[in-house]
Amino acid sequence: MAVVKAVCFDLDDTLLWDERSVMETFQAVCRKAEEATGVKAEQLEEAVRREARKLYESYETFAFTKLIGINPFEGLWAKFDGGDQPEFRKLQQLVPAYRRDSWYNALLSCGVDDAKLAEELGELFASERRVRPYTYEETFNVLNELKGKVKLLLLTNGCPSLQQEKLDGVPELVPYFDEVIISGSFGRGKPDVSIFKHALELLGTTPQETVMVGDKLTTDIKGALSAGITSIWINRDGKTRNDEIIPEYEIRHLSELFEIIQIPSTF
Repeated sequence: MAVVKAVCFDLDDTLLWDERSVMETFQAVCRKAEEATGVKAEQLEEAVRREARKLYESYETFAFTKLIGINPFEGLWAKFDGGDQPEFRKLQQLVPAYRRDSWYNALLSCGVDDAKLAEELGELFASERRVRPYTYEETFNVLNELKGKVKLLLLTNGCPSLQQEKLDGVPELVPYFDEVIISGSFGRGKPDVSIFKHALELLGTTPQETVMVGDKLTTDIKGALSAGITSIWINRDGKTRNDEIIPEYEIRHLSELFEIIQIPSTF
């Protein structure tokens, strides 16, 4: 491939280990609930995940959250106090009841009717999630190798205030990047081709000179392909894909980037 002048990175589960943060938070909160109710933590976690999705999809804001790329579990702790769109104000109004009702409905499905406990668990989930910012072991090694040799852009879906809070939790991350794009500020999220074209404009590079690295086929890879940007799928867990979205490259570790791309010795 041509010499690469710019690398775009997804944030969640590409550089930040968001899946681990969410998993550990559910485990911590559900263990507390088990102590109080006797309901097995695993059973309650499954119920909360189910009930939260169901409730999330019932709101009029659901289409907007899909457009921006905000998932149900982010709604369980996000503040939604950033972003210019009126939908963020609606989400801000909805989330207190959403958090309480997600836990209440889950407890009820497990045979426990306790609204006060549900509210406490909702608040606990938000506080527990905030103390669990994780990056992957290789994140900074790879960024150190790239910094100063190529332009770096962070392209992340989500609410501006939430994504900024995630970045604030790992303050050493942002200085590596020449540009940061958050879908909630731009107005559309991955895989919409417009946000990828916007990235190219900010970078001043052509699609052929740019690569996109991300963990989600349906957003990172699909969008990059539609914009003509070289797509690199980070598939750490060995997920099986179908042939609907085919990345140009697949890697298991970020360091494998250097086996694929040519970068100039100086920038």
